[in-house]
Amino acid sequence: MKNPKASPVFTFGGFIKIIRPENLLLVAFAQLMTAFFLVGTTNAGLPVLKDYHLYLLIISTVILTASGYMINDYYDVKIDYVNRPKAVVIGKGMKRRMVMILHTVMNVVGILVGLLVHPKIGAITFVAAFLLWLYSNTLKRLPFIGNLTVASLTGLAIWIVGIYYQKSELLIITYAIFAFFINLIREILKDIEDRNGDRKHGCKTLPIVLGFRKTKNIIFIIAFLFVASILFVTFKINEPLLFLYFGGLSLFFIAFMVKIYKADRKSHFSELSTISKLLMLTGILSMGFL
Repeated sequence: MKNPKASPVFTFGGFIKIIRPENLLLVAFAQLMTAFFLVGTTNAGLPVLKDYHLYLLIISTVILTASGYMINDYYDVKIDYVNRPKAVVIGKGMKRRMVMILHTVMNVVGILVGLLVHPKIGAITFVAAFLLWLYSNTLKRLPFIGNLTVASLTGLAIWIVGIYYQKSELLIITYAIFAFFINLIREILKDIEDRNGDRKHGCKTLPIVLGFRKTKNIIFIIAFLFVASILFVTFKINEPLLFLYFGGLSLFFIAFMVKIYKADRKSHFSELSTISKLLMLTGILSMGFL
């Protein structure tokens, strides 16, 4: 009898797959757009795109985000074999111990790069790295807390640009709120999509604790809070182009919510997760009109 083929310690293809490069590009693009269109210049008058600290900040964020994806897959490997077996990398394209080694090294590098930007940024990246680990290890299996953690870190990826440059704070917070709520909805949609594997392995996510329909109601409440928050901040900023943009986006968002109301299959929620990414990209692109 032949022994089953052992999985390789490391493959480049497996590494690329596990770090989700398309999501990393979206994060980097969001920070670059925030800096260029919402910050513009440093407090010293230097064009922000000529400030090397910006690129260090982006590199730090991208490395820590990639590390977060790796540790998430490390802890979720059994669940992923149920929910999306073809997408599993750990045990196929990379050994578990290599994933943990890379996760640790990338965390250290990401935090050190953050420290090079500013000690305050270094402290924020340390907390973010810890929360990403805690989410994957524990929080993801709890109702709503895990969703809230990831959504908060998504909003922080935009807000951290304003924290460092101390410019256009309210406008940047508006987009951070936008990113927070869109990603919160997306995370809950993913929980609905993945409920079979999550239930089998003892997770207590919202769809498992509350049920399918009540979880949808939670999404509608979050959508209402999202619209109310954006309207409040937009009125406070009093920027006509921002009114115009969010007015147009509201039509897209209404259609998105109608699709959520009608969705009842795994494929529907997978599609909705993709649409939420498009909503995020649309929001980032709107920065160019301000």
